Amino acid sequence: MYIKQVIISGFRSYRDQINIDPFSPKHNVVVGRNGSGKSNFFYAIQFALSDEFSHLRPEQRQSLLHEGTGPRVISAFVEVIFDNSDNRIPIEKDEVVLRRVIGSKKDQYFLDKKMVTKTDVMNLLESAGFSTSNPYYIVKQGKINQMATAPDSYRLKLLREVAGTKVYDERKEESSTILKESEGRREKIDDLLKYIEERLDTLQNEKEELAAYQKWDKQRRSLEYTMHDHELRDARKKLDELADHREKSGTNNQKLREKQQNLSEQVQEMDYKSRELNSKMEGFQDEKDQIMTEEQEEVKKKAQLELKIHDMEEELAGDATAKGEAEKELKKVERLIETTKEELDEINPRYTREREEEESKKHELAAAEQKRKELYAKQGRKNQFASREQRDSWIDKELKALNKAISDKKSQIQRLRDDLENSEERAETLRKQMSDLENDITNTKGKTDDDNKKYYELKKEVDDLNNRRNDLWRKENAMQQACSSTQEEMKQREMQLRSLTGKSVLNGIDSMKRILNDFRARNDNGQYTHILEGYHGTLIENMECEKTFYTCVEVTAGSRLFYHIVDTDDISTTLLKEINRQRLPGEVNIMPLNRLEVRDTHYPETNEAVPMFRKITFDKKLKKAMQHVFGKTLICRSMDVATQIARTQNLDCITLEGEQASRRGTLTGGYYDTRKSRLDHQRAISELEIKRETQKSELDKLKNDVRVIEKEVEKILFELQRSETRLNKFRGNYDSKKVDLKLAKEELDEILKARMPKERSLAGHEQSLKSMEETKNSFTEERGSDLLSQLSAEDQQRMDELNDRIHQLSQQQKVIFKNRNKTESQKNMKESLLHHSLMKKRDRLQQELEGIQQQDNTDQLTNYRNEVDRVDERITTHNDRKQDLYKEIKKLQAEKAKLNNEIEQLKNQEQEYQLKIEQDSKDLEKMTNKHSILIKKKDDAIKKIREIGFLPGAEVLAEHKDLPSKQLFKKLQEVQAELKKYSHVNKKAMEQFVNFSEQKEKLMKRRDELDAAHQSIVELMTVLDHRKYEAITLTFKQVCKNFSEIFSKLVPNGTGNLIMRKGDQDQILEDDDSDRAIGQAAAAGATSDSEGSQYDSIPQALQFNGIAIKVSFTGNKADTRDMQQLSGGQKSLVALALIFAIQKCDPAPFYLFDEIDAALDMDHRKAVADMIHELAENAQFITTTFRSELLEHADKFYGVKFRNKVSHIELIEKEQAKEFVEDDSQHD
Repeated sequence: MYIKQVIISGFRSYRDQINIDPFSPKHNVVVGRNGSGKSNFFYAIQFALSDEFSHLRPEQRQSLLHEGTGPRVISAFVEVIFDNSDNRIPIEKDEVVLRRVIGSKKDQYFLDKKMVTKTDVMNLLESAGFSTSNPYYIVKQGKINQMATAPDSYRLKLLREVAGTKVYDERKEESSTILKESEGRREKIDDLLKYIEERLDTLQNEKEELAAYQKWDKQRRSLEYTMHDHELRDARKKLDELADHREKSGTNNQKLREKQQNLSEQVQEMDYKSRELNSKMEGFQDEKDQIMTEEQEEVKKKAQLELKIHDMEEELAGDATAKGEAEKELKKVERLIETTKEELDEINPRYTREREEEESKKHELAAAEQKRKELYAKQGRKNQFASREQRDSWIDKELKALNKAISDKKSQIQRLRDDLENSEERAETLRKQMSDLENDITNTKGKTDDDNKKYYELKKEVDDLNNRRNDLWRKENAMQQACSSTQEEMKQREMQLRSLTGKSVLNGIDSMKRILNDFRARNDNGQYTHILEGYHGTLIENMECEKTFYTCVEVTAGSRLFYHIVDTDDISTTLLKEINRQRLPGEVNIMPLNRLEVRDTHYPETNEAVPMFRKITFDKKLKKAMQHVFGKTLICRSMDVATQIARTQNLDCITLEGEQASRRGTLTGGYYDTRKSRLDHQRAISELEIKRETQKSELDKLKNDVRVIEKEVEKILFELQRSETRLNKFRGNYDSKKVDLKLAKEELDEILKARMPKERSLAGHEQSLKSMEETKNSFTEERGSDLLSQLSAEDQQRMDELNDRIHQLSQQQKVIFKNRNKTESQKNMKESLLHHSLMKKRDRLQQELEGIQQQDNTDQLTNYRNEVDRVDERITTHNDRKQDLYKEIKKLQAEKAKLNNEIEQLKNQEQEYQLKIEQDSKDLEKMTNKHSILIKKKDDAIKKIREIGFLPGAEVLAEHKDLPSKQLFKKLQEVQAELKKYSHVNKKAMEQFVNFSEQKEKLMKRRDELDAAHQSIVELMTVLDHRKYEAITLTFKQVCKNFSEIFSKLVPNGTGNLIMRKGDQDQILEDDDSDRAIGQAAAAGATSDSEGSQYDSIPQALQFNGIAIKVSFTGNKADTRDMQQLSGGQKSLVALALIFAIQKCDPAPFYLFDEIDAALDMDHRKAVADMIHELAENAQFITTTFRSELLEHADKFYGVKFRNKVSHIELIEKEQAKEFVEDDSQHD
């Protein structure tokens, strides 16, 4: 084992963390200038390993921290890493790290990064060989000089520390303290023995007077006993009589309480019935109010409907009159239309003929005039043209223009013909469209009527469903109130049950419910199904029994009523873990059925007791839990029976009143208030829960029925909306089609009106075309003919004929025009009458008739009347229901009045019983006071009898047994007069004599024990002295031998010895001398007087007072000198030899030497260096020096530098170390 590495941070001059390179297991040398921090390096290791720096004050701790420039250091640490490959430190590691951290307020040790105490560290170092008795494995600077100049007594003290005599001194000090305490106790015992002897002599003289006194005192005690015994018997007799009276009173009181309890229960039951009646009355009243509200709404609705019917009837009456007048007028107009059409049918053909004849004459006249014009033009050609060629040229131009005009005319005629054909086709299309529109209008009218009828039917159905829904709503509200009432009563019962249960148990039940609800919420994949199915609730929730057994069952179960029952212990573990995980409050006790071990119990065959287990109803799968709680308990008729059975059958017994007799022998009883029965509350809660579930089921059914009706209403409303949409659509289509029909008629009229002008225009164009063609033919015939100045005879004849024909045609045309004009006027007048008056009037009348819609209004009136009938029916139903509710409320009020009367009577009876109970309680209180007085009298008599002390014999007591109280009192006075004569007698002389004798015997025995202990302690102190001086002698011998050997190595020709000083004598102890001295000491201890005062005397041969050193540097005895006669360097060398001798006596795994060669000359430094090199084979050395001799055989070298007031240490080479030393020598 050796120091492998040292890490320093913030310690003294080492501000920054310094990781020193690993040390050699042999010799390591640290060099550096003065003040560079070499000594602080050694202080750091000593700070970590020794206890020198323990119990530091704050200022001392602060002095260990670096105080240079830069940031303030608030903590420092020194870490020493040991190579533990040889397992010298008892830790199974090859490397052990010890760190000490210090700050202004902390001082901590860490071993392998774990915090440990200082004691642990010191014990660990002791076990590794770091002896606290030999602190010289660390030799600080100046320690050599201190050793060299120390007196002989200091060296003896050092030797004693090395020998470990401190343990003997401490044990001897403890023994001396115990010895002094023992001597003090022995002196006290001697004083007490002396006092007791004196008291025994005095008490011996008082014994004779005491005998006479005791004779009369026996008479007194006999008389007093007899008197007190009479008083005691009298008190007991009266107490027995009082107990009988109290028992009868208690039985009567119990009967009164039972009757009062029965009355109280009846009152509670009637209160419950009264609350139910109130709830029903409130429900009926609410229903009645709701019906009245609905009835008012229905009446209001009926009034509105009646107003609508009245208005509708008036409107229908007015519509009927208007319709009749309109129909009459329409018929008249239609007759006129027919007449006018017939007249037009007569006029139109005539007008057409006349028009055609006129057109024909007109065309014929135009043709004749054209021909005449051409002949006139032909007659003037000669004057117009000079030659035929010029004429022909002009004709060609005219023909060309005429051809073009003919072509245009033909195109125009074709366009007119196409237009007429298109108009005819459009007219035919419009006629067909009008026919279709009229059919569609008729169909739309029928569909509208059908949908309107269906709409009112759906509306009627909605009203019926709304009425049914209102009835269901009333029932739902009534059921909701009943549920709320049941829930409120259940809540009150639960609160009463919770008030009878501990808070922690209630919190536990609530926590369990919360956990189960969490499991239900998270049971999506069924992972908690086994837990939910395996949990059965509390014991009280899973059992039922007759009300007679409530008290005894509840007393037997106790707090187990609220134990939770589960199938397996795995379920219970899961539940408890979840409760703990969520940190839920409360006390939870669980009974896993698979862990309950129950056996069938053999019950005695008797009519006086029944097994409690058989009187409880429960689920068969919970049989184990019930047997576990109730299986060992019998219900007995009386406490006497219970006590007897419990003693003989090894079963727990209990009475119906709750008095228990345990099979272990204990009896338990008292009054149990049955009004606070937890089972009763639980039964009520269970019944209310069943009732609530039933009501909830009915409520859910009502809600479901309401939802069904609401869905039907929604469906019908949707149909109504669709029907209304269709009606609106049909009405829109109807109106749209009527508009389309009107537009089609107008368009057809326009087409027909424009047809005749177009035909006339076509006839005119055709006549014009015919004239153009005739002109063309004329030009064609004229072209090429001779140019004549006069017409030919033929042309002249044609001219004459044309003039006659033109005159004739003109006359005819005038006549025809006049006739046609007359016919046209008649025709226009009739057409205007027909189209602008009669047709429009007919359309107006038809629109008025359509606007009247008498049939629709009649249907709506019928619907209104039907709805009024339905409203009347609902009002009648509401009235009937209202009358029924009046009867029900009246009936309930009568029942409630009767019930209140009964409750009042029961309360009066209960009050009477309460008064009787209070009176009985007062009587009981009087008896209790009397009982207390008698008890006090009895206790006083017993106390006085006990105060008498020892009673005289039976013969003496028999003398006074039958005497009356007066004679006893008289004799007692006489005896007391005799006793006054012995008032000065010590009445406790005999007792004191016995007590003192016993005390004397005990004190004598205790003194013998103290003497034996005293002798043992003296012998122990003697042995400790012998062992102490044996250790000193043996250690001195070993150190002396090592000193001589080491000194001879350091000074080859020199000799050195250690001399033990005894008084003024010097003595060099050899082996035989030491053995002889020890033997003499033992003999002196054996012959010492144990009772003398010199218990701690020591043999004179071992009375040492110092160690002297005598050396010779030449080997000549004549040159032997003491330490005071040596030079400074010689003293240092001798001191080093002594330190090496001590270290060789108690070797350490490593040594730290700080400038031990400072005062030595060169030869002695070389000898010391050789010595260290020799010892380094078995131990590690870390030294500092300013000389080069120690560098010769060293293995590693470290240089310490001081820069910016901060020390640094680093590994260097041997040459650098020598340069350090030489540089330092030159500097010095």
